[in-house]
Amino acid sequence: MKDIGVYSTAPADFPDVAQKLSHEILSGRCQRGIMVWGTGVGAAIAVNKVAGMRAAPCHDNYCAHQCVEDDNVNVLCMGAWIIGPKLAEEVMQTFLNARFDSANPGLRRRVEKLEMMEKK
Repeated sequence: MKDIGVYSTAPADFPDVAQKLSHEILSGRCQRGIMVWGTGVGAAIAVNKVAGMRAAPCHDNYCAHQCVEDDNVNVLCMGAWIIGPKLAEEVMQTFLNARFDSANPGLRRRVEKLEMMEKK
């Protein structure tokens, strides 16, 4: 585990953190990432701008495992203003324990289409 978060009270921008997190994953130094920021929506948008990255804002366990199992999401985004600490911990564990169902041809086909969209 590697924490690349914000360590001061100075203003910070989620696109900068999203780029840094994406670089860690794409370089192979990390397999997945978690961003906690405001609502989590802007963080997900920023991560999704980076080719090879897939982020989803999740505030429940179902979405946290489903986004990995079906869509091979590699960044979980949670809203600090939305989710409490206990539920955030559960959602994080669910996300980290989930695995992409690569044996399912339908899911694999859809993720391949997402990858093709990045190249257009």
